[in-house]
Amino acid sequence: MTRARKHLVCIEETPYYHITSRCVRHSFLCGYDQHSGHDYEHRRGWIEERIRILSSVFAIDIGTYAIMSNHYHIVLKLCPEQATDWSDKEVCQRWLQLFQDSLIMQMHLAGKPLNSAQLATVKATIQVWHKRLTNLGWFMKCLNEPIARMANKEDA
Repeated sequence: MTRARKHLVCIEETPYYHITSRCVRHSFLCGYDQHSGHDYEHRRGWIEERIRILSSVFAIDIGTYAIMSNHYHIVLKLCPEQATDWSDKEVCQRWLQLFQDSLIMQMHLAGKPLNSAQLATVKATIQVWHKRLTNLGWFMKCLNEPIARMANKEDA
């Protein structure tokens, strides 16, 4: 029986992990599907580019990866110590490479004055983002979700 990633990852025991992610319903991720006659090789570039982007945003180092026809493997190292020196601005810049920001965050980054409630919201949001940028689960979400969306759109 599988267990949730949050119950398997223990940075104190080891920072190194071998992760696999498989397509549902035996769908093709990459390569040539002889049953349908479709060539999905171009999707390999989607995955490689996404891994490159995420490795520059998250406090996670990529050791190696292998992309197969219906799954991929990644060997990575969690490096939360890299994130200890990140300023609030750097956390925002990293997060906003992946996600759209809110109006309050736009105002904060533009240096506009904020009231105490808005500042508290900004600080709390940055703390959440900072934690997520060191989290394996968020890394995998940010890797898998866009790839799945693009593949599903293409297959529709």
